[in-house]
Amino acid sequence: MIQNPLYILTVLCGLIFISEWLTKNTFLKHLSGPLLVIILGALLANLGLIPSASNASPVYDSIFKYVAPASIFYLLLGVNLKELKKAGLPMLLAFVLGAAGTTLGVLVSLNLIDYQEVFGKNYAAIAGMMTGTYTGGSANFNAVALHYDVVREGAIYTGIVVADNIVTALWMLVTLSLPALMARWKPHKPLQMNLRGDIDQYTEREHVGPLRLGLMLFIGLAAMLLSNQLAELSGVPSVLVLTTIALVLAQLKVIQQIPGAKLLGMFAVYLFLVVVGAFCELTALVQVGEHAVSILLFTVVIVLVHGLFLILMGLVLRTDWCVIAIASQANIGGASTALALAKSFKRNDLLLPAILAGSLGTGLGTYLGFLVAGLV
Repeated sequence: MIQNPLYILTVLCGLIFISEWLTKNTFLKHLSGPLLVIILGALLANLGLIPSASNASPVYDSIFKYVAPASIFYLLLGVNLKELKKAGLPMLLAFVLGAAGTTLGVLVSLNLIDYQEVFGKNYAAIAGMMTGTYTGGSANFNAVALHYDVVREGAIYTGIVVADNIVTALWMLVTLSLPALMARWKPHKPLQMNLRGDIDQYTEREHVGPLRLGLMLFIGLAAMLLSNQLAELSGVPSVLVLTTIALVLAQLKVIQQIPGAKLLGMFAVYLFLVVVGAFCELTALVQVGEHAVSILLFTVVIVLVHGLFLILMGLVLRTDWCVIAIASQANIGGASTALALAKSFKRNDLLLPAILAGSLGTGLGTYLGFLVAGLV
């Protein structure tokens, strides 16, 4: 029964529903949905209710091979590069400087721990994963992890995800207080960007019918098929080819008008992550336990170097501290947390720039992650 593909898919989808319900209706709302779904997957796998890493199902292989790349493709369809000009030069410059700070942070943090002992042969891939996720979000993290097969290292993968969630939450508090603190020390003139725009088109709400959903599925599957063929011919990682195809398609108005990409992307991410959780066997977690402090230190240093570098650049350029804080959050947490930060500052003129900076990170992070993984 436990190896029955229909049973496995039933349980996995049930866990996605439960994790979403818990994060919306209980005290667990303080956890992120992606982290909770990993935890639930790990719990059931270790209880023997679904297959784990040692007796992995072919269903898991299919999810890694097809569903995970699909999640990346659909999330990237929301990156409209033509809209980036609405973010304004100050926000885009701050965002790019933040990405440079992230890259610097990864290089510094690698030298503070025994990375070969902690991460083994996966150290270069993990450096790329962290560069990607702290440039624009988890889609980039997963893209690099998939190519280097780190997703099958359930314990180490989850350890990094947990550290990432802790640091991201703490950094939200830092960026919330940053403008007020810096204004007392080095006040900079607030920048009124007068960019209000139509925020609704960038939200997660989508009205999807069978016709358009079927079309979006067709586009995604065709893009994956094409990326695999091009990867075989060129030798370029298929996920990088898929990223490029997604970014090209995202610029076409006809594609932008088809709803369903966000819905498919988020569901695919959850389905992928619950399988990652299933690969987290307790025996493996015990082995990672001794390196937990090093993993947390590695993650903290990346974000600290990123933040200090961006603050230094803000001092040099005399940039509005709200712009610096939002750009940093777009790097570390992505578009949604950057938007939340702009709202908390009551800066309606920065709502759209925050979303667009996050979108830029989603597009840029995968390329930067692969670059760092190849150079480390």
